[in-house]
This record gives sequence, C-alpha cells and structure tokens, in this order.
Amino acid sequence: MPGNQGEVMWPRLVANKILRKTLGSNNFVADFPSNEETLLDIPSFDEQSMGQESTLFNHHEETHNYKVFVSTWNVGGVVPNEDIDMEDWLDLRNTFSDIYVLGFQEIVPLRPSNVLGSDNNKIFMKWNSLIRKALNNKQNHKPEELQNLSPIHEGKSIETTINSPDFRCIISKQMVGILISVWIRNDLRPYIRHPSVSCVGCGIMGCLGNKGSVSVRFQLYETSFCFICSHLASGGKEGDEKYRNSDVSEIFSRTSFPRGPLLNLPRNILDHDRVILLGDLNYRISLPEETTRLLVEREEWNALLQNDQLRTELMNGQQFQGWHEGTIKFPPTYKYFPNSDVYYGCVCGKKGKKRRAPAWCDRIIWYGKGLKQHQYVRGESKLSDHRPVKAIFTAEVRVLQTVKNIQSFFISERFERITSHFEVSLNDNHDFLCKPRSSSLK
Repeated sequence: MPGNQGEVMWPRLVANKILRKTLGSNNFVADFPSNEETLLDIPSFDEQSMGQESTLFNHHEETHNYKVFVSTWNVGGVVPNEDIDMEDWLDLRNTFSDIYVLGFQEIVPLRPSNVLGSDNNKIFMKWNSLIRKALNNKQNHKPEELQNLSPIHEGKSIETTINSPDFRCIISKQMVGILISVWIRNDLRPYIRHPSVSCVGCGIMGCLGNKGSVSVRFQLYETSFCFICSHLASGGKEGDEKYRNSDVSEIFSRTSFPRGPLLNLPRNILDHDRVILLGDLNYRISLPEETTRLLVEREEWNALLQNDQLRTELMNGQQFQGWHEGTIKFPPTYKYFPNSDVYYGCVCGKKGKKRRAPAWCDRIIWYGKGLKQHQYVRGESKLSDHRPVKAIFTAEVRVLQTVKNIQSFFISERFERITSHFEVSLNDNHDFLCKPRSSSLK
C-alpha cells in the first residue's frame, strides 16, 4: 500500500471499527428473535370471564435455585478441530446445569487485520456449533442427572424436560477475539426477557477491541443476570497491573444496557442482581520469576496467591470492592508451550526470546449476593498456551406465584376447555386468518 494511501486508510479503518462497536445493544446472534413474546409477557385475562380462576393472579414471590456453569478460555487464535473434547470441558459426563456461559479470548489471532477488519464469523459460528453439538448430545443425558434438573413446570412438561432437555443459545456476541455465548435449557427459554449486549474496547488507542469486554444481560423470571467476558491488558513487568485496573475501570464505567420499555431495567453492570466476570484478566504474580517457578514446582499455591495481583485487588483495591473469588487449588493456567504440560521458559529457548513466569491469568469472580460457588477448577486441554477455567454456581431466582400459576394453567384441562371453546367459535368465522410466527436464527 503506498504511503499516502495508507495514511488515509488507517484513520478511516479505526473510525469505522469504533463506530461499528457502538451499534445497537440487540445486535447479537441467538436461536430466537430477541423481541419474541415470552410467557412472562402474556396479557391479563378478564377475571370475571375466568370465574373461579381468579386465583391464577395470586401475587406471591418465591425463590428457585438454578445451576449455572461458567467457563473462560483463551484459545490463542487456534481454530478447534471437530474432534475436540467439548464434553470434557463442559463437564457433561458428570453433571448438567441449567445455564451455560462460555467465554473465549483470542478466537482469532490479534493481528492488525483482525483488530481493524470485520469479525471472523466463520470461527465464531464453529465454536457455537461445537457447543450446540456437545450440549445436545443425547448420549450425555443420563436419567439420574435429568431428574436433578431444576423443575420449572408441573405435570406434563416435566416429562418433556426429562425426555428432551435440549439447550438453546439466547445470546452470542463477538468483538474481535472476545466471544461470549449463553445457552439455556429449552424449557426455561420462555421465561427469559430483555437479552442485550454491550461491548467496550480498551485496546489499541484505548478504544479498539483487541482488549476490552463483551457483556451480556438478561432477566430470568424477576432476576437480572449480567456476565462480563473480558481480556485485560497484558504485561508482566512491575506496574503493569495498573493498566489492567484501568481497563476494569473503563469497562465498569462505559458498559451500558437499555433501560427497557418501562425504564425499570438495570443500566450498569453492578446494578444487576447476579453478576459474574470471567476472562483472561492477565493479573500476574508479584515475585521474581525464579521464585515463582520454584513455588510452582513445589505446588505451594498459598505462597503464590499471597502475591497474586488479582487477590491483592480483591482484598485491598478500589476496582473490586464487593467482589468474590473461590479458593484456587489448581496450578497456574498460563503460559504453556502448546500441546504440552511444560510452562514456557522452563526449557532453553532462543536467545533473547521472552520468558513469562507462570500465572493465574484466567479467572472467574462474582459480585453481590444470591450466588454460591460449588466448583472452581481448571481444564486440561492443551489446545493453546492457556488452560480453561470453569466454575459451577447455584443462583437464586425470584419467581412470582402469578407466573407459576399461569404456567400450571397453560398445561391444565381448564386451558384445554377454553381453547376448545375458542376453536368452536373460530370455526364459525371463515374470514379469520392466523399466521404462524417465524423463529429463525438472528
């Protein structure tokens, strides 16, 4: 590219990239349109016409617990093969969750053409396809596990749940190398409302998406969830943690969601009921490299964690007040030689080549109440120079008794009698036409 032409193109590319990343918050991929009517949007019936059925609208709130699987993985720009063991990563051979939140970093190499060009949807869709195949593999569905899934309905529909616990994507969004994908049990999907996304670039020039976050939010029944998939500033030199703290501050201040038609939805990250941050947060261990490697060899995790930068921020910092992390009992997740169990720099390499001390770069933390962590472990896939990290939570969800009564009503004989009456009435009106609602991939 000639010099003058390059000078003209770069500002234009940067401007286009910035503008594209601030487009509407409903610009994401899902199995169902975001404006599709849910059972929580059903209009009120006329109580007089319902007669004794006015108890359907008894307003009473109760709490349900749902199992949430969360995982983060920096895949180092490596495109997955079809034979990758997704079932092992998602722990599907041992247990099933109600919600799966999967965050990736570097699904594409972070070179200028990817940072400034269009997002590579082919790789994005390949990861989603692998996730779908693993979650909906019937061979993984053990009857004893399915019985433990949180029951949503009574009677007929719980049988449907046991026979077909399919999972559907409710939100999937990519920004350069960052990808977050949220999957939910199919029978829970009608009770999801207000899904939306918010992207914040903190990378090149403080605004491009090679670093930053993709945040997603939705409401399950009466409880709002927010998941933030982040890739923060890298660097192992003393003082580099300040850049990561700055990225966190930018993400918290610039992430914004729509308030909804009634202006009653949370707009900022910390305003949501259940908040989980996951990603390659890049915090390192503030010890000399030789000391770090020696303690890793001895598996002295507590001594290392006393000097872990993120732990220091969680206990004493300004950015993570009120945040929590589970106990770490696994080796540092970074940096490995690909396809090996050997940390980078532990063997002789080329002269002058960078050495990176092991660190727990990949983390999952949460904010506020209503979440209880049951598992915090790492996976052992050798796909990239990072190991994936995963956690399982139970999340408290508020459910109005009104909604529960509506659910029961819609699967009851009373509803069948009413619909039968409507069908008889409609048969007398040949001019009435009803067209089915489409439900295509957005």
